[in-house]
Amino acid sequence: MSPKKVIAGIEREVPQDTRSTVTRLFGYLHGQRIRLTVVAVSIVIYVALSIWNPMYSAIVINHLWQSVQEAWQTGTPFSVTATMGRELIQLTVQYLFTWLFYYFQSWLMANVAENLVLELRSQIARKLNRLPLRFFDRNKAGEILSRVTSDLDKIAEVLQTGLLKLIVAIGTIIGSLIVMFYYSVPLTCLFLVFMAVSMVVTNLVARKNLRCAAERQETIAVLTGVVEEYYNGRDVIKAYNHEAESIQMVSQAAEANRLANQKADFLTNCVNPLIRLLTRLAQVVIAVISGKAMLDGTMSVGVVQAFFQYVNQTAEPLTEASYMINSLQAALASAERTFQMLDEEERPDPDSPALLERAKGSIAFEHVSFGYDPDRLLMRDISFTAQPGQKIAVVGSTGAGKTTLINLLMRFYEVNGGRITVDGVNTADMTRSGLRHNFGMVLQDTWLFGGTVAENIAYGRPDATREEIIAAAKAAKVDYFIRTMPKGYDTVLDNEAANLSAGQRQLLTIARVFLCDPPILILDEATSSVDTRTEVEIGKAMKRLMQGRTSFVIAHRLSTIRDADMILFMEQGNIIEQGDHKTLLAKGGAYAALYYSQFE
Repeated sequence: MSPKKVIAGIEREVPQDTRSTVTRLFGYLHGQRIRLTVVAVSIVIYVALSIWNPMYSAIVINHLWQSVQEAWQTGTPFSVTATMGRELIQLTVQYLFTWLFYYFQSWLMANVAENLVLELRSQIARKLNRLPLRFFDRNKAGEILSRVTSDLDKIAEVLQTGLLKLIVAIGTIIGSLIVMFYYSVPLTCLFLVFMAVSMVVTNLVARKNLRCAAERQETIAVLTGVVEEYYNGRDVIKAYNHEAESIQMVSQAAEANRLANQKADFLTNCVNPLIRLLTRLAQVVIAVISGKAMLDGTMSVGVVQAFFQYVNQTAEPLTEASYMINSLQAALASAERTFQMLDEEERPDPDSPALLERAKGSIAFEHVSFGYDPDRLLMRDISFTAQPGQKIAVVGSTGAGKTTLINLLMRFYEVNGGRITVDGVNTADMTRSGLRHNFGMVLQDTWLFGGTVAENIAYGRPDATREEIIAAAKAAKVDYFIRTMPKGYDTVLDNEAANLSAGQRQLLTIARVFLCDPPILILDEATSSVDTRTEVEIGKAMKRLMQGRTSFVIAHRLSTIRDADMILFMEQGNIIEQGDHKTLLAKGGAYAALYYSQFE
């Protein structure tokens, strides 16, 4: 794999339909109206206190300055507590309540945001379990994980900080500017000129920074993909002496990520000093003009210091407005992608499903047609019948449609035409869980999860006793090597079971099917990863297991399916021959040619 080149001009991340996304997002907050009401009240009180505190401090400072002058003129001792004790205590209490209301609203908003994300994440989890495999064929695993994790985290983060800051900033800016205009129109207009320049600079940097952030995320994705691929393929890389090439590819991806990080970090860190410089210049100019106003007696000391407080609490939100808006847009874009996943088309289970507690095993394909793309059918008019207890072998070259046939039987995909029945019941009339309860699968690609050996065997029957688990392991000829492991059946495996061989992993999945004891079996090259002697032993156990059960066996080695009751030979998605081994050999067709080619 070669690292993807990152395009410099990545488009701004904005939602396509802002209004509907906002409406739907706030619809999810309907159940948290009480919390949101309390947050709104807290915001109003906090903003009111933030505006009132400087005004009251102006009164306090003027009173203090007047008291100091009187004490100096009369020669009497000056005492702060005696002269201004009540005012100072009131001012302290006001600042304390300002902090408390800010803390309270932040805590409540975090609670609201996390509850929203929990609900969305739960809905996505249920949705992913209902979506057909067609959805996962169209979407990369990384994209799906990004929607479940980073997109939802971005929504939570912006609700907790960005949205709250924006609402508070709007209220504070409006209130502060009103008071500033009341104190001095010229000084306020001068301040707004400097802030307009700051906002223009911030907006330009914010747009550039957003593109750089998207570029950084892209390079991280590329680097992660390269490292993951080379880690999983480390044995092949070493076998073919490609260590140097793999190191070079990782270095290139890492270098691209370094450059993207450097650019994004520089823009993030350079804008704040620039904005502070403009703010300080504004304060210097305002200080000179207000100082002259104090000398002329048109402004008091308290009003000047209050004006500077309003400048400080207004300047930063104004310059950060572009970042707040961009963050909100990115969060809405994340919410829109989340809703797109939740709106993905699915075929729900029927409202009054047919029940099939334990199937007898009669299966029929009746004129079934199917295509991954409905306009390009892979299968046309597939028909066959499997009687209870029969062994059905599905053979053919790679890509012939063998696995697709099984996927249709399990309803991993929905047929485009015809129907599939189990004991005469249309599988489309059953729930997917009710249908799959009657099947046991052993796939060529084994899958074990992080947990003990016993838990992995009991995956299909979590309520199984230890004795039943051991009996299933013995039937699959896996009990011996389990007992040689450090803690036996209580040995913990990671999700890749890297400490087991491919054959041992396959044996554990076979034991899992033994324990479930299903009426219908699906074996997809179930013994492909085991040695010949183990294959013989498993074959004997499988023969006992398949007695009285309908079995579908996908096989490449035709010697393993000569005893099948019916062999389906597939080519380009269609069944071109069907019958038992002797019949198909006597026919001298495609099956016979493939069979004899394996024994030449």
